[in-house]
Amino acid sequence: MAQLSRLGKYDIVGFVSIVDVARAKEFYRDTLGLTLLSEEPPFALIFDAHGIMLRLGMAQELPPAHGTVLGWNVPDIAATVKELAEAGVHFERYPPMKQDELGIWTAPTGARVAWFKDPDGNILSVSEHPELKR
Repeated sequence: MAQLSRLGKYDIVGFVSIVDVARAKEFYRDTLGLTLLSEEPPFALIFDAHGIMLRLGMAQELPPAHGTVLGWNVPDIAATVKELAEAGVHFERYPPMKQDELGIWTAPTGARVAWFKDPDGNILSVSEHPELKR
C-alpha cells in the first residue's frame, strides 16, 4: 500500500473573505504592510504574508465573525501593537478578558494576544508565544 503524501511539508494558504475591496487592499497593503502580488477580480486579492499566500476572496456579503480568522506570531507584541496603533489600527477590548492598557491579554500559558478587525469586520490578531521560542 502506497504511503500518502502528508501536508506538513507544504506551505499553507490563508483565506479571508472581504466585501469592500478598495478598503481591504489599502488596509492589508498600506496599514499591515503586506505585499500585494496580484488582483484577480471578481475573485481575490493575493498578498504575500511573509512567504505565505493570503487570498482575500471577494464576496457580496460576509457571515458573522465567530473568532479570529488570521493572526501573526510576532517577537515583541507590545512594540507591534504600538506600531499598528500608530498606523490607525484599533485594538478590540473584550470585557471578560483582563487586557492591559494596550489591549494585550495574557493566557495562562504565558502567550500574549491582541485582536483587531479589518475593514470588513474580520477578526485578526497578533500574538507572542514565549513557550514556542526555540
